[in-house]
Amino acid sequence: MYFSQNHPTVNRQLLSVILLLCLLLSSFPGKSQTPEDSCTLEISLLTCAPGTDLYSLFGHTAIRVRDQQRGMDVVYNYGTFDDRDPLFYFHFTNGIMIYSLSASTYEDFMLEYEYDHRAVVAQSLNLTCDQKKNLYEALRQNTTEENRFYNYQFYADNCTTRAGKIIASHSSSLQIDNILPNPPPTYRQMIHIYLERQQQYWPEFGIDMLLGANLDQKPSNEQAMYFLPDYLMNGFDHAHTGTGPLVRKKETLLQFPETKTGVAWFTPSLFFGLLILLSVILTLKKKRPAQKALQIFDIVLFSLLGLIGLIMLYVWIFRVDEVCRNNINIFWALPTHLAAVFFLRKNPSWLKYYFLITAVIASILLIGFVWWPQQMNSAVAPLLILVIFRSFHQFIKLRNAKVPAVPPAKSRI
Repeated sequence: MYFSQNHPTVNRQLLSVILLLCLLLSSFPGKSQTPEDSCTLEISLLTCAPGTDLYSLFGHTAIRVRDQQRGMDVVYNYGTFDDRDPLFYFHFTNGIMIYSLSASTYEDFMLEYEYDHRAVVAQSLNLTCDQKKNLYEALRQNTTEENRFYNYQFYADNCTTRAGKIIASHSSSLQIDNILPNPPPTYRQMIHIYLERQQQYWPEFGIDMLLGANLDQKPSNEQAMYFLPDYLMNGFDHAHTGTGPLVRKKETLLQFPETKTGVAWFTPSLFFGLLILLSVILTLKKKRPAQKALQIFDIVLFSLLGLIGLIMLYVWIFRVDEVCRNNINIFWALPTHLAAVFFLRKNPSWLKYYFLITAVIASILLIGFVWWPQQMNSAVAPLLILVIFRSFHQFIKLRNAKVPAVPPAKSRI
């Protein structure tokens, strides 16, 4: 008050200076003055626990894009496929599996996993504003009709591969520490962990039976990370960019107790063990009904083995990818068994040698069981014992069988 009353000119000058300073300060950019702050964009990797369906036994990966300022919360899912196609299973057998990228609301996505009682873990990614914007734009472009479809491959190009690689391509100077134990597992051993944890012994037997030696390769750290959801999540936990750790925050969005969906006691090994016991009992019984039942047993056994071998041969030759090739299992499931069973009643001279060769091949497979380049399922061991036992029995039986006497030709005089 004193200053303004005695020096009005100085007061006006000081007021002008203060106003000018306020205008200058207000011209500097700040977070509160930015009209559209792209840093409100948050991108997370979602890792979902395995389900009960065959296609969901290894879990799932998706990408969540959230912007609270714009009220947007979208999940991008590379694991979408249409099983309503009447030729779906034919295409599936041939390795022609057309998957696509779809976008759904976060609420709808989570409702599905909550209904299935599958846990979901989110890793919020530490990306720059530009990286988030570019990644979001890339996902939007990939959902267009001309870009959204791709040919799914079991361990080389799946939903985890796609999600992991598109994030990696939009992260600067990404470095990932080794997440594999020493010695590293094979692809087959990696999926065994999932299947055995859920007691899925029959699907494990089927997968081991059809997928060939290519699945016994040891993946690199990067290949393992882009193969299975849990490995990608673990890889991102051990990843660093030029600005620090890739994962800014990790949280569990849904949590359920782990469920074991398979039947623990009725394993393939037990089943084949029971078949061995049944065949031994029937063999020891010399009465005609038992021997007739044993003949039917052999016809069914070798017919099924031949059919399985035919399927193995088909997917080896005609499947578009290489996952079913170089399959050693075809030597115990010989497709020729389908033809051999038709001659069991006719007893041609060559048939006994066929079963002898079958027994020898199965014996070689059993002796070298743990040394073959392809890891065979543990249930194959009792199955090989069964094949050896039944093949050798057929060889002895056919060798001792009396060949019907051929009546002498009548001479014409």
